[in-house]
Amino acid sequence: VRGLCPLKQILHQKGDNTLIFEARFESGNLQKVVKVNEFEYQLTLRTDLYTSRHTQWYYFQVSNTQAGMPYRFTIVNFTKRNSLYKRGLRPLLYSEANAKKHKVGWQRTGNEIKYYKNNAGQGGRQYFSLTWTFQFPHDQDTCYFAHCYPYTYSNLQEYLVAISKDPVKSKFCKIHILCHSLAGNIVYVLTITNPPKSGKGTERKAVILTARVHPGETNSSWIMKGFLDYILGDSGKAQLLRDNFVFKVVPMLNPDGVIVGNHRCSLTGQDLNRKYRSNMKKCYPSIWYTRNMIKRVMGERDVFLYCDIHGHNRKQNVFVYGCERKQQAKAPYVHPHVFPLMLSKSCPDKFSFPDCRFRVRKSKEGTGRVVMWKMGINNSYTLEAS
Repeated sequence: VRGLCPLKQILHQKGDNTLIFEARFESGNLQKVVKVNEFEYQLTLRTDLYTSRHTQWYYFQVSNTQAGMPYRFTIVNFTKRNSLYKRGLRPLLYSEANAKKHKVGWQRTGNEIKYYKNNAGQGGRQYFSLTWTFQFPHDQDTCYFAHCYPYTYSNLQEYLVAISKDPVKSKFCKIHILCHSLAGNIVYVLTITNPPKSGKGTERKAVILTARVHPGETNSSWIMKGFLDYILGDSGKAQLLRDNFVFKVVPMLNPDGVIVGNHRCSLTGQDLNRKYRSNMKKCYPSIWYTRNMIKRVMGERDVFLYCDIHGHNRKQNVFVYGCERKQQAKAPYVHPHVFPLMLSKSCPDKFSFPDCRFRVRKSKEGTGRVVMWKMGINNSYTLEAS
């Protein structure tokens, strides 16, 4: 992806303290950097490939660091007028030296964090800047900055390989190829259920979970990993769930976007979570095959729940978007408010019912949540995490 071997920096002289930036690696994203002062740098993010928009995700490497010096970074081409950076969110820093010496991974960093409108707008477009100050922990260290904890396509593949090699987990978790993406990357689908005792498995209801349709929402992959860790575990509750349900899981709907460091789009330059009504199998294979797989499951068994996992860049807490029924549902548990209400009761410190919304807006008609609901899945949700 984008030249696997970073070009040797010829410009760099001995005794030069200029930072060296690099983002040509998996999920990396940076377009250019301008050195403004000795310790001040102005950064421009690359837009999603084949678009002129969607600058939000960033992930880049910095080397030739000096410890204890007051650096300032300013990213100048955000396009959203509001951001959680106004409400306490801080950038993430990973130091290779810290990881080696102290086993410390990603850490929130930065002081004097401001998110504000700037004057760089061209052609009527308004841009916003994020600025922060910080100090590197070590001299001559290699560090990384990111918008949210990175979770790459390679991370997913390593995780799936570990499951397939596990003699216990591989018995009740089957990993299949759902389809290939435009760039030829595998989109995986997992089927998780305990082997039925003497033909009793047919009446099990299905639960369908998908994640990472938007590449920059990496927290959706971490939530998915948390779910998989739990459901593949040996607790009594996990056993009970596997006895009673068939879980169909698509952990990464947009691997191409993840690999190239996009924030929102696939390689078509389109938001895949608006394409669930589309029949363009060639352009949006993961969406087409996911919808088809769900139709097939609905032919075999009841689907109890569909949930697509996302991250939210402007709202706090964890909450869901559901779909409101005009008429009263026959069974009480089918009412779209019930499942999120139960979630908020069982983990009030993590899940916020007051943040949930159940309206179906015109602009959301092509989303997974609305299309699955119209196909007949009553409990159809988008889970959002701050």
